Amino acid sequence: MTSRQNNLFQVKPQRLVRRDFLRLGGLALGGLTLPNLLQATAGKGAHTSLILVFCWGGPSHLETYDLKPEGPENSRSVFKPIPTAVPGMSICEHLPLQAAQASRFSLIRSLRHKINIHNDGSILTLTGKEPSVLDPTSTSKSEHPDLGMIVGHLRGPHPRALPQYVSIPNNFHMTRVNYLGPGCQGFATGDVSTPGYQPGFLSLRGMDIQSLSARRSLLGRLDQWRGEMNQAPARQGMGVFQNQAMDVLTSPEVARAFQLHREPEILRDRYGRHLWGQGCLLARRLAEAGVAVTSVTFDSPKSGPDYTNWDDHPGNAMRPGHFGDYMKRRLPFFDQALSALISDLFERGLDRKVMVAVIGEFGRTPQIRKGPPDNSIGRDHWPDAYSALISGGGLRMGQVVGSTNARGEYPKETPLGPQDVLATLYRHLGIDPEQHLNDKQGKPVPILPTGKPIAALV
Repeated sequence: MTSRQNNLFQVKPQRLVRRDFLRLGGLALGGLTLPNLLQATAGKGAHTSLILVFCWGGPSHLETYDLKPEGPENSRSVFKPIPTAVPGMSICEHLPLQAAQASRFSLIRSLRHKINIHNDGSILTLTGKEPSVLDPTSTSKSEHPDLGMIVGHLRGPHPRALPQYVSIPNNFHMTRVNYLGPGCQGFATGDVSTPGYQPGFLSLRGMDIQSLSARRSLLGRLDQWRGEMNQAPARQGMGVFQNQAMDVLTSPEVARAFQLHREPEILRDRYGRHLWGQGCLLARRLAEAGVAVTSVTFDSPKSGPDYTNWDDHPGNAMRPGHFGDYMKRRLPFFDQALSALISDLFERGLDRKVMVAVIGEFGRTPQIRKGPPDNSIGRDHWPDAYSALISGGGLRMGQVVGSTNARGEYPKETPLGPQDVLATLYRHLGIDPEQHLNDKQGKPVPILPTGKPIAALV
């Protein structure tokens, strides 16, 4: 703690002014906002968990889970299909580890919507609600909270002080808590693949008990001062959440859940010593401990130009080789991390408690085209058809749900939307998506305006 922070903590209660209080609010728990993270999340929850793997950028369904080897030359996948452990199901040749795990997941090949912008499509995928105004610059922010925020709000504070919503490595940049309040924001872990990783709040655990007690005492005095200065209903009961925040700092169970070094070295290697692999391993630990929702964003598995996100359109997709060069480098990371996560959950008997959902914001155009800046080739944004993978959750595994036409342009059988996927996830988490939440004006807003759990899975 700096001398400036020490001086602030020595301010006498009667001399506190609003400016001091605002500064102390950020320092009282070492710069954390854990009281806000825990506030506004009171409620009752189940014991199931979700790991949401979000492939930011829009992965090509034609190069992952819905290859069309017989399509026209400028349309069919640049990769070959390989058989899987499920007869009749084939996936990309660069996903052999997942192919061996096919009996433990199901593929959805008939997803579609109408938004071809990254942020707006992501907002629809994560909230189930279309933005009221589409932003072609893809800088939109959601008007409604995402699934993790809603689950955290409805489940309420964890009985063992764990966060209910954790985001690896960062919170989604396009979704906002809005009318649920800042307490429902996900807990962002940072880069979990760094050597000796531990989240920021665990660095405070080295403080002696006197220091922690002093901080608790300070919070009590702040509560007293705040009670005298502001009796608004939103402030009432804040002390409960501050106590829960202190419990996070002192809970051995919270510390254990985030400590990746407790895992065997051979298992860490199996997941992969990269962001995606270690992110999936931490997600398994958190789900096992009882965190309700953990998102793992599969953006860039490593730094550098060779490992861009899934936005494989001309200009992004082909340096230095043909279309698929970047994806060919990217898919082994994806295959390793996801296959390890699925097998680990099943081997530990967690496949009914924990569901894994893998999805992006849309798919890729059936036609491969050339484009600027270097006349490279790639696939553009295509929300009319894309795929997702679902594993565990006690659902029916080892099947393909829906199909697309011969060119992978549109759903041919069982057309589904992102709301149907979200309804399936909410069902697993014990939440009725037809119930309503109140917005800032007190107007009831349905969790999902449309969508039903996918019948073939449940």
